[in-house]
Amino acid sequence: MLRRVVTAFVVVLVSMAAAKGQTILNGAGATFPYPLISKWSSEYHKIKPDAQINYQAIGSGGGIRQLVAGTVDFGASDAPMTEEQLADAKKAHGEVLHIPETLGAVVVVYNIPGVTRALKFDGPTVADIYLGKITSWDDARIKGLNPGVNFPNTRILVVHRADGSGTTYIFADYLSKVSSGWSGKVGKSTSLNWPVGIGGKGNDGVSGQVSRTPGAIGYVELIYALQNEIAFADIKNAAGVYVHPSIPGVTAALGNAAKTLPADLRFSITNAPGKDSYPISSATWLLVYKEQANYNRAKAVLEFMHWAVTEGQKYSADLDYAPLPEQIRKLDIQKLRSVTYNSKPILK
Repeated sequence: MLRRVVTAFVVVLVSMAAAKGQTILNGAGATFPYPLISKWSSEYHKIKPDAQINYQAIGSGGGIRQLVAGTVDFGASDAPMTEEQLADAKKAHGEVLHIPETLGAVVVVYNIPGVTRALKFDGPTVADIYLGKITSWDDARIKGLNPGVNFPNTRILVVHRADGSGTTYIFADYLSKVSSGWSGKVGKSTSLNWPVGIGGKGNDGVSGQVSRTPGAIGYVELIYALQNEIAFADIKNAAGVYVHPSIPGVTAALGNAAKTLPADLRFSITNAPGKDSYPISSATWLLVYKEQANYNRAKAVLEFMHWAVTEGQKYSADLDYAPLPEQIRKLDIQKLRSVTYNSKPILK
């Protein structure tokens, strides 16, 4: 019954918007960039009152599935689509383009009774916690990385994402690069066969679970840790330096990892070289079909995306995302201008 009421309410909203001459652009996917996309939606509506962005933060995996199903105008993912996913999309509706929209940090959050300072972790230690090999906060390896900290004899509760998640992909991509045990047993994907732990839905679900549970550890996008006032760790990077998650650290990771970007813009910047690089950094992508079936809707979507990767970047830093560098913005614009209707470019 509730589902019918909600569906009816959505239909009423759509009808009201249509009556006002508005174009509702539907998107779905990653929770990682949701705070920024929400801000973009609000600000863009002020300058384009006839355009309304309806974005559902359902996880990267869900966004990709809806894009392939053709139920949204655009998707969003923190993980580049796999070759298999791209092949499925091509069979359904054609080639999909990846448009980097912003850059961010995934942080390791924790709730340890009596410990409030920023801890230090290296990749192998985090991997072994998530593999179930390190089970107590007073384990010698954790204490060795954090001399002087009085750790309690408290069991570690591992919290991970329960949904298909690009944040999971970023975290697992990093762990796969720094731990042979992780890469051999678990690997990287938006959905994993977790050795231990409990799941939370979305970044907000994981951050909420950690903040409520003494002894918990999790991973979330930086803004979710800040909003929930959860402690998060400095992470040892490839240069051997412990780096606190920050916008400059993410920007440095891109600069040091992406000297030559692949033509399809599906790149990874985890565990980047350089002493200033924060090692669990990533881009997050908007996803759009190269050949569009509806000119007017496609033009509206592309105009929004063009604004987001240019003017919209000024809203990134206040929400603890790293603005796209000029190099990426130019490549994004080239991609957007390659989108076609009846094989002809839509944006000039």
